[in-house]
Amino acid sequence: MAVEIKEIVIRAVVSDTQQSEIASKEDFGMEQNILVQECVHQVLKILKKKNRR
Repeated sequence: MAVEIKEIVIRAVVSDTQQSEIASKEDFGMEQNILVQECVHQVLKILKKKNRR
């Protein structure tokens, strides 16, 4: 049996792309900074253990 669509409703939210791109880049920069800090912390922790031996 075929289905016939007589009406379709599409909703969209439009925002300023430059503003959202800037926010995305800032969020990515923060996440990247946190990741780098955690990596440095782990490396320093490993080096301390190595020097204790």
